[in-house]
Amino acid sequence: MKKSVAILGLGTFGKYLTEEFFESGADVLIADNNDEAVSQLSDKATYAITADLADPEAIKGLGLEHMDIVIVSMSQSLEPSIMCVMVAKELGVPYVIAKASNSRMADILKKIGADEVINIEEDAAFRNVKRLMSAGFLDYFDLGSELCVVEIYPKPSWVGKSLRELRLREKLNINIVAKKDEELNSSIIDPNVPLCANDRLVLIAEKSDLPGLDKIIR
Repeated sequence: MKKSVAILGLGTFGKYLTEEFFESGADVLIADNNDEAVSQLSDKATYAITADLADPEAIKGLGLEHMDIVIVSMSQSLEPSIMCVMVAKELGVPYVIAKASNSRMADILKKIGADEVINIEEDAAFRNVKRLMSAGFLDYFDLGSELCVVEIYPKPSWVGKSLRELRLREKLNINIVAKKDEELNSSIIDPNVPLCANDRLVLIAEKSDLPGLDKIIR
C-alpha cells in the first residue's frame, strides 16, 4: 500500500523531500505560500497547493487527515510551523515531523505535539565535529545515548583477512554491518570474504569505545 506524505514548506529541504518521496512511489501532497515554488514541483507531486500555512483554516483545507505522514519543513518560520504541527495533530495525522533551526524551536515543536523534530544544521555540525576530531573516522551517525554508526577504512593489517578471521566483535566490541564501494554504494558484508584496502566499512559501536577505536585505526 502506498504511503501518503504531505510536505508543507518548499525550501531546499522541502524540495529534496518532495523529489525523494515521489521517486520512491509515495502519494505526495505539497503546499507552500509561494505559488512559483509550488508550480516548479507540481510534476513531482500528486497534489500541489498554494496556501497560507500560517492560517489554520487554510491548513485544514489541505486534507491532511488523509495523510500517513506530514512533514513541516519551514525551519525559519516559527509561527507557521507551530500552526501546521498543531492542526496536523488535531486532524489525527499518525506521524508529524517538523524541521527546526535551533534547539529552542525544536523544544517548542516537541511540546506542541511533533512526533519527531529534525535540526539539520545542528545534526550536521555534530557529525562533522565527530568526524574531524578523528583522523580515522570517515563519517559518524548518532544512534542515541549509547550507540553510533561510524565509517572507516580497514587498517592495513586487516586487509586480506576476513571478518571471521579478524574477530573484531570479540576483540574491539564493534559490529561491522556493511561496506561501501568507491561510489558509496552499500552492500551487506560477507564475513568470509577478505577485506580490500578501499572497502569503506560501516560499523556500529558503543560511544564509550570510540576513543580506543580511533587510536587503533589511525
